Amino acid sequence: MPNLFSLAGRHALVTGASRGLGQAMAVGLAEAGADITITARTLNALGTTAEKIRATGRSVECIALDQSQTDLIVPALNGKGPFDILVNNAGIEQISPSEDVTPALWNRIIDTNLRGSFFTTQAVAKTMLTRGSGAIINLCSLTSYVGVPTAVPYGSSKSGLLGMTRALAAEWAPRGLRVNAIAPGYFRTEMTEAFYEDPQWTKAMLDKIPQRRFGNNDDVVGTVVFLASDASAYVTGQCIGVDGGYLASI
Repeated sequence: MPNLFSLAGRHALVTGASRGLGQAMAVGLAEAGADITITARTLNALGTTAEKIRATGRSVECIALDQSQTDLIVPALNGKGPFDILVNNAGIEQISPSEDVTPALWNRIIDTNLRGSFFTTQAVAKTMLTRGSGAIINLCSLTSYVGVPTAVPYGSSKSGLLGMTRALAAEWAPRGLRVNAIAPGYFRTEMTEAFYEDPQWTKAMLDKIPQRRFGNNDDVVGTVVFLASDASAYVTGQCIGVDGGYLASI
Protein backbone atom coordinates (compact mmCIF):
# COMPACT_ATOMS: atom_id res chain seq x y z
CA MET A 1 0.00 0.00 0.00
CA PRO A 2 2.68 2.63 0.81
CA ASN A 3 4.11 2.17 -2.70
CA LEU A 4 0.87 3.51 -4.17
CA PHE A 5 1.62 6.88 -2.58
CA SER A 6 5.37 6.90 -3.21
CA LEU A 7 6.70 9.61 -5.50
CA ALA A 8 10.25 8.25 -5.58
CA GLY A 9 11.98 8.96 -8.87
CA ARG A 10 9.52 11.68 -9.87
CA HIS A 11 10.02 15.38 -10.45
CA ALA A 12 7.39 17.91 -9.39
CA LEU A 13 6.98 21.55 -10.34
CA VAL A 14 5.09 23.61 -7.74
CA THR A 15 4.30 27.22 -8.63
CA GLY A 16 3.79 29.91 -6.03
CA ALA A 17 5.70 27.90 -3.44
CA SER A 18 7.24 30.65 -1.32
CA ARG A 19 4.76 30.34 1.56
CA GLY A 20 1.41 29.00 2.71
CA LEU A 21 -0.23 26.16 0.86
CA GLY A 22 2.36 26.17 -1.92
CA GLN A 23 5.19 25.69 0.53
CA ALA A 24 3.32 22.96 2.41
CA MET A 25 2.54 21.05 -0.79
CA ALA A 26 6.09 21.32 -2.13
CA VAL A 27 7.55 19.98 1.11
CA GLY A 28 4.88 17.26 1.30
CA LEU A 29 5.67 16.05 -2.21
CA ALA A 30 9.36 15.95 -1.28
CA GLU A 31 8.58 13.93 1.84
CA ALA A 32 6.78 11.46 -0.44
CA GLY A 33 9.99 11.06 -2.47
CA ALA A 34 9.81 13.58 -5.31
CA ASP A 35 12.52 16.00 -6.37
CA ILE A 36 11.08 19.49 -6.52
CA THR A 37 11.29 22.61 -8.64
CA ILE A 38 9.59 25.64 -7.11
CA THR A 39 8.67 29.07 -8.44
CA ALA A 40 7.86 32.48 -7.04
CA ARG A 41 8.11 35.98 -8.40
CA THR A 42 11.54 36.41 -6.76
CA LEU A 43 14.23 33.88 -5.90
CA ASN A 44 14.75 35.39 -2.44
CA ALA A 45 11.18 34.46 -1.52
CA LEU A 46 11.92 30.76 -2.02
CA GLY A 47 14.73 30.42 0.51
CA THR A 48 12.72 28.95 3.38
CA THR A 49 10.85 26.49 1.17
CA ALA A 50 14.10 25.32 -0.41
CA GLU A 51 15.63 24.71 3.02
CA LYS A 52 12.63 22.66 4.12
CA ILE A 53 12.81 20.54 0.95
CA ARG A 54 16.55 19.92 1.33
CA ALA A 55 15.88 18.77 4.91
CA THR A 56 13.82 15.89 3.46
CA GLY A 57 16.85 14.70 1.48
CA ARG A 58 15.35 15.58 -1.91
CA SER A 59 16.81 17.97 -4.46
CA VAL A 60 15.29 21.38 -5.12
CA GLU A 61 15.66 23.98 -7.86
CA CYS A 62 14.30 27.51 -7.63
CA ILE A 63 12.94 29.60 -10.50
CA ALA A 64 11.91 33.25 -10.52
CA LEU A 65 8.66 33.44 -12.48
CA ASP A 66 5.74 35.83 -12.56
CA GLN A 67 3.31 33.67 -14.50
CA SER A 68 1.03 36.61 -15.27
CA GLN A 69 3.71 37.45 -17.85
CA THR A 70 2.95 34.49 -20.06
CA ASP A 71 5.71 35.23 -22.56
CA LEU A 72 8.23 34.46 -19.79
CA ILE A 73 6.88 31.01 -18.87
CA VAL A 74 8.52 28.93 -21.59
CA PRO A 75 11.95 30.61 -21.24
CA ALA A 76 11.85 30.24 -17.46
CA LEU A 77 11.08 26.51 -17.67
CA ASN A 78 13.39 25.75 -20.58
CA GLY A 79 15.77 22.96 -19.62
CA LYS A 80 14.27 22.51 -16.14
CA GLY A 81 12.23 19.35 -16.67
CA PRO A 82 10.99 16.94 -17.59
CA PHE A 83 8.31 17.06 -14.93
CA ASP A 84 6.10 14.19 -13.85
CA ILE A 85 3.89 16.37 -11.64
CA LEU A 86 2.68 19.95 -11.94
CA VAL A 87 0.94 21.80 -9.12
CA ASN A 88 -0.55 25.08 -10.33
CA ASN A 89 -0.67 26.97 -7.06
CA ALA A 90 0.51 30.48 -7.99
CA GLY A 91 -2.31 32.93 -7.49
CA ILE A 92 -3.30 36.32 -6.15
CA GLU A 93 -6.40 37.77 -4.56
CA GLN A 94 -7.55 41.30 -3.83
CA ILE A 95 -10.96 42.00 -2.41
CA SER A 96 -12.88 44.95 -3.77
CA PRO A 97 -16.51 46.03 -4.11
CA SER A 98 -17.46 45.02 -7.62
CA GLU A 99 -18.38 48.54 -8.62
CA ASP A 100 -14.79 49.58 -7.88
CA VAL A 101 -13.03 46.80 -9.82
CA THR A 102 -10.80 48.29 -12.50
CA PRO A 103 -9.67 46.65 -15.75
CA ALA A 104 -6.15 46.60 -14.34
CA LEU A 105 -7.21 44.70 -11.21
CA TRP A 106 -9.34 42.28 -13.23
CA ASN A 107 -6.51 41.57 -15.67
CA ARG A 108 -3.91 41.13 -12.93
CA ILE A 109 -5.96 38.46 -11.14
CA ILE A 110 -7.18 36.64 -14.26
CA ASP A 111 -3.74 36.75 -15.90
CA THR A 112 -2.08 35.20 -12.86
CA ASN A 113 -4.67 32.71 -11.65
CA LEU A 114 -6.19 31.47 -14.91
CA ARG A 115 -4.25 32.56 -17.98
CA GLY A 116 -0.88 31.95 -16.35
CA SER A 117 -1.94 28.55 -15.03
CA PHE A 118 -3.09 27.47 -18.49
CA PHE A 119 0.11 28.46 -20.24
CA THR A 120 2.27 26.94 -17.50
CA THR A 121 0.27 23.74 -17.95
CA GLN A 122 0.68 23.91 -21.71
CA ALA A 123 4.45 24.34 -21.42
CA VAL A 124 4.85 21.41 -19.00
CA ALA A 125 2.30 19.14 -20.66
CA LYS A 126 4.04 19.08 -24.04
CA THR A 127 6.75 16.83 -22.61
CA MET A 128 4.26 14.86 -20.52
CA LEU A 129 2.21 14.13 -23.64
CA THR A 130 5.31 12.92 -25.47
CA ARG A 131 6.09 10.55 -22.60
CA GLY A 132 2.47 9.49 -22.17
CA SER A 133 2.18 10.16 -18.45
CA GLY A 134 1.82 12.97 -15.97
CA ALA A 135 -0.26 14.35 -13.12
CA ILE A 136 -1.46 17.97 -13.18
CA ILE A 137 -3.10 19.45 -10.09
CA ASN A 138 -4.77 22.85 -10.14
CA LEU A 139 -5.57 24.87 -7.03
CA CYS A 140 -9.19 25.87 -7.31
CA SER A 141 -11.21 27.36 -4.47
CA LEU A 142 -14.58 27.36 -2.75
CA THR A 143 -15.22 30.32 -5.05
CA SER A 144 -15.16 27.82 -7.92
CA TYR A 145 -18.55 26.73 -6.55
CA VAL A 146 -20.06 29.56 -4.50
CA GLY A 147 -20.28 33.30 -4.84
CA VAL A 148 -18.23 35.38 -2.43
CA PRO A 149 -19.02 39.11 -2.25
CA THR A 150 -16.12 41.46 -3.06
CA ALA A 151 -14.13 38.60 -4.64
CA VAL A 152 -15.61 38.57 -8.15
CA PRO A 153 -12.35 38.65 -10.17
CA TYR A 154 -10.86 35.93 -7.95
CA GLY A 155 -13.99 33.79 -8.08
CA SER A 156 -14.16 34.19 -11.83
CA SER A 157 -10.56 33.05 -12.19
CA LYS A 158 -11.08 30.02 -9.95
CA SER A 159 -14.34 29.05 -11.66
CA GLY A 160 -12.48 29.20 -14.94
CA LEU A 161 -9.72 27.03 -13.49
CA LEU A 162 -12.28 24.36 -12.58
CA GLY A 163 -13.60 24.41 -16.14
CA MET A 164 -10.06 24.18 -17.45
CA THR A 165 -9.38 21.18 -15.20
CA ARG A 166 -12.35 19.26 -16.55
CA ALA A 167 -11.73 20.13 -20.20
CA LEU A 168 -8.05 19.20 -20.11
CA ALA A 169 -8.81 15.98 -18.23
CA ALA A 170 -11.23 14.92 -20.96
CA GLU A 171 -8.83 15.90 -23.73
CA TRP A 172 -5.64 14.39 -22.34
CA ALA A 173 -6.87 11.23 -20.57
CA PRO A 174 -6.45 9.10 -23.74
CA ARG A 175 -2.84 10.28 -23.91
CA GLY A 176 -1.94 9.26 -20.36
CA LEU A 177 -2.28 12.53 -18.46
CA ARG A 178 -4.46 13.06 -15.41
CA VAL A 179 -5.73 16.55 -14.55
CA ASN A 180 -7.38 17.14 -11.20
CA ALA A 181 -7.91 19.99 -8.76
CA ILE A 182 -8.06 20.80 -5.08
CA ALA A 183 -10.49 23.34 -3.66
CA PRO A 184 -9.15 24.46 -0.29
CA GLY A 185 -11.71 25.81 2.11
CA TYR A 186 -11.02 28.61 4.54
CA PHE A 187 -7.31 28.59 5.28
CA ARG A 188 -5.79 31.57 7.08
CA THR A 189 -2.83 32.56 4.90
CA GLU A 190 -1.09 35.82 4.11
CA MET A 191 -3.08 36.10 0.88
CA THR A 192 -6.45 35.76 2.65
CA GLU A 193 -5.57 37.65 5.83
CA ALA A 194 -7.81 40.61 4.94
CA PHE A 195 -10.92 38.47 5.48
CA TYR A 196 -9.81 37.25 8.91
CA GLU A 197 -9.21 40.75 10.24
CA ASP A 198 -12.99 41.06 10.62
CA PRO A 199 -14.02 39.18 13.81
CA GLN A 200 -17.69 39.10 12.81
CA TRP A 201 -16.81 37.49 9.48
CA THR A 202 -14.50 35.02 11.21
CA LYS A 203 -17.20 33.89 13.64
CA ALA A 204 -19.81 33.66 10.88
CA MET A 205 -17.54 31.46 8.74
CA LEU A 206 -16.60 29.14 11.61
CA ASP A 207 -20.29 28.60 12.26
CA LYS A 208 -20.67 27.40 8.65
CA ILE A 209 -17.80 24.88 8.76
CA PRO A 210 -18.92 21.53 10.19
CA GLN A 211 -15.48 20.82 11.67
CA ARG A 212 -15.61 24.25 13.37
CA ARG A 213 -12.05 25.20 12.48
CA PHE A 214 -10.12 26.82 9.67
CA GLY A 215 -7.68 24.77 7.65
CA ASN A 216 -4.01 24.39 8.51
CA ASN A 217 -1.50 24.41 5.66
CA ASP A 218 -0.66 20.75 6.27
CA ASP A 219 -4.32 19.76 5.78
CA VAL A 220 -3.85 19.91 2.01
CA VAL A 221 -0.69 17.77 1.84
CA GLY A 222 -2.33 14.33 1.87
CA THR A 223 -4.67 15.29 -0.96
CA VAL A 224 -1.92 16.62 -3.22
CA VAL A 225 0.22 13.51 -2.63
CA PHE A 226 -2.78 11.31 -3.43
CA LEU A 227 -3.51 13.14 -6.69
CA ALA A 228 0.16 13.11 -7.70
CA SER A 229 0.65 9.40 -7.00
CA ASP A 230 -0.41 6.06 -8.44
CA ALA A 231 -3.03 5.86 -5.69
CA SER A 232 -5.20 8.08 -7.92
CA ALA A 233 -4.37 6.34 -11.20
CA TYR A 234 -8.07 6.13 -12.21
CA VAL A 235 -8.97 9.62 -11.01
CA THR A 236 -9.09 12.51 -13.46
CA GLY A 237 -11.26 15.56 -14.01
CA GLN A 238 -12.10 15.78 -10.30
CA CYS A 239 -11.93 18.62 -7.81
CA ILE A 240 -11.52 17.55 -4.20
CA GLY A 241 -12.74 19.97 -1.56
CA VAL A 242 -10.46 20.23 1.48
CA ASP A 243 -12.83 22.37 3.47
CA GLY A 244 -13.87 20.79 6.76
CA GLY A 245 -17.23 19.85 5.26
CA TYR A 246 -18.24 23.34 4.12
CA LEU A 247 -19.44 22.48 0.61
CA ALA A 248 -21.27 19.39 1.82
CA SER A 249 -23.26 21.42 4.33
CA ILE A 250 -24.62 24.24 2.16
